[in-house]
Amino acid sequence: MSRAAAPLQWLTMGLLALGLLGLTPTLSLSLLAVGLVVLTALKLREARRIEERRTVALLQLVCAGLLAALQPELGPSLLQGLAILLALAGLLALELGAGPDWRVLLRRSLQVLLAALPIALVLFLLLPRMMPFTNLGWGQGMGAVTGLSDTMEPGAIARLGVSRDAAARVAFPGGGGPAPMDQRYWRVLVHERFDGQSWRSTTPRIGIPPAALPVEAPQPARPGEGIQLWLTEPSGLAAVPWSGRGRPLSPDLRLRRNGELLNQSPGSQRRVYALTDSATPDDWRSQPPRPINLALPRGENPRLEALADGWQRLGDDRERLRAAERWFRSQAFRYTLEPGPLPRQAPLDSFLFETRLGFCGHYASAFTTLMRAAGVPARVVSGYRGGQWIQPLGGTGYVDLRQADAHAWSEVWLQGEGWRRVDPTAWADGDPLASAAVAGVSRSSTGPWGWVQQQWWGLDVAWARWWLGYDRDRQEALISRLLGDRRQWLGLVVLLAVGLCLAASLGGLGWLGRRRRGDPLRLELERTLRILADQGVTPQAGETLPDFAERLAQLRPTLASPLGAFVALYQRQRFAPGPSRARSKETRRLGRALRRSLKNGESVREAVQRGRS
Repeated sequence: MSRAAAPLQWLTMGLLALGLLGLTPTLSLSLLAVGLVVLTALKLREARRIEERRTVALLQLVCAGLLAALQPELGPSLLQGLAILLALAGLLALELGAGPDWRVLLRRSLQVLLAALPIALVLFLLLPRMMPFTNLGWGQGMGAVTGLSDTMEPGAIARLGVSRDAAARVAFPGGGGPAPMDQRYWRVLVHERFDGQSWRSTTPRIGIPPAALPVEAPQPARPGEGIQLWLTEPSGLAAVPWSGRGRPLSPDLRLRRNGELLNQSPGSQRRVYALTDSATPDDWRSQPPRPINLALPRGENPRLEALADGWQRLGDDRERLRAAERWFRSQAFRYTLEPGPLPRQAPLDSFLFETRLGFCGHYASAFTTLMRAAGVPARVVSGYRGGQWIQPLGGTGYVDLRQADAHAWSEVWLQGEGWRRVDPTAWADGDPLASAAVAGVSRSSTGPWGWVQQQWWGLDVAWARWWLGYDRDRQEALISRLLGDRRQWLGLVVLLAVGLCLAASLGGLGWLGRRRRGDPLRLELERTLRILADQGVTPQAGETLPDFAERLAQLRPTLASPLGAFVALYQRQRFAPGPSRARSKETRRLGRALRRSLKNGESVREAVQRGRS
C-alpha cells in the first residue's frame, strides 16, 4: 500500500467536512449526510487493513455524491469534485502499491474522472429528473435584519440590522436589461390582512393556493421577446421575486390574483426559473379589490382615522391619494434603521404624530392604513428595490439583489387604472434607497476583492442557467427533439449511448496507459534507437551504449557533442544512487535535441555509404 494513501484519504475527509458547513440544518437529508461523513471518518481512523481502506474510499465517494445532490451550486459542486478526485487518488494508491507518487496518482485519478464525464453527461441529459428535496421555514423576531417574512410588524422592531447576504440574481440572456434604478421594484409578497398591529400575507409556505390565476401550458419565448432568468437563494417562502410583468415560462410557476408569483419547487435549495420580459397585459393589476383590501379594525389608531376621515370628503380616490402625499411631505418624517419600538396601543398614531422615525415597513404600513381609513382599497407589498447591475467579463449581465435591498411599499386601487404602486418611504428625508436610485450609487463591495466576487457571481449565474436550469421541461423538450413520438426507444437509446461512451472511455484510458507504461528514460533511449534503425544503424551484439555512441560519432562527427552529453547523463541518471527529477528532465531534453540532429542534415546511412566510397 502506498504511503500517499492515508494522507489522501484524510485530505478527502477534510474537504467533505468543509462541505457540511453549507448544508441546510432543517433538511432531514442534511442530518443523514452529517452522520455518514462522521461514520466514514471514524472508519478511516480505525482502518488498518487494505480491505478496510477500500471501504473508506467507497464511502467517501458516496458522501461526496450525497453532498453534491444537496448542494448543486457552483462552489459546493467544485468542492465535491475535488473531494471525488482525491478519493479516487486514495483508492488508486491502495491498488497500485508503493510505486506511484502524488503527481502520478492525481493524474491518473483525473484521467478516470474525465473518462467518466461522457457517461455522466448522457445520464444527466436523458435519465428522468428527480424532484428536489423539501424545506422548512423561518420567522422574524424583535431583533430583525433586512430580509423578507410573511408577517410584518414594524412597530415591534427597535433596530433593523443590515444583512449583505445574497437574495437573488436576475439575468437577461436575450439582451436588454433592467428598468432604471428608480423603477426597479421586484415584488414578492402581498400583505392584505391587518389586525391593527401587523400585516400578514395569505401566501402559504407549502403548496399552491386555489386563488392562482388560471394559466395555460407555458409556451417558449417568441422571437425578439426578452427573458428574465432568475436565481434565488433558499428561503422559507413559496413566493419568489419578479418584476411584476411578463409571463412565466415554466409550469412550476403560478401567478396569484394579487400579483404574487409562486414557485412549486422547494425553498430549501436554490430555485431557477424564467419569465418573459415583454410588456404583456398584467392581469393581476386589473383584478378588482376584495373586501379584505378595505378591512380595518376601527378604534386601534384614532388620530390616524380622524385624519383619513377628512380626506373622505374629497372628490375621488386620486384626490385622496394626492392629499396623503402632500401631508407626508409636509411633515418632518425621517428614515432610520433604529426607530425604537412603538407602543402596543395606537402604534401608528405614535409613528405618524409623535416619533416620525422609521424604515420602509413603518411608512408602508401607516400609508396603507390611512388609505383604507379614507375608503381607498390598499395593501402592503414587500420585495426588493434597486440592486446593482453587474457585467462580468464575457458573460451575461445581471442584477445582484442582497437582503439589504429588501423593501416594502404600498399599492392602491384606482378606478380605471387598476393597482398603482406607491412608495411612501421616498417621501421621507434620508431614505438611502431613494438616494441610491437618484445617484446610481452602488452599495456592493468595491476594490479588487469586490471585482473578483462579481466575476464569480457571473459564473454562478451561468452555472444556474445551463446546469441547474436544466429541469424536467427542458429534458422533455430535448427527448421530443431526439425521438419525437417514439419515446419507447428512450431506454435503448440510453443504453447504446452509455455503451459507446464506456467503450470510448476505456479505449482512451488504455491508450494513455500504453503511452505512459514503462521506464521514461528507457523510452527516451528507445525513441532515439528507432530513428537510428530507420537510418540503417543498430547496436552490434555485445556492444555497450558508450561504445555504440563512439562508433556513431566516428561516422558522423557533428553528433559527437550531443550524443556524448546524452549518453553521459543517461548513465548517471540510470546508475547514480537516488532518483533525480531534474536529471531526468535534462535527459529527455538532450534526447529530443539528439533526435533533431539525427533528422537534420546528413543521415548516418549516408555517412556510412560516403565512408565506404
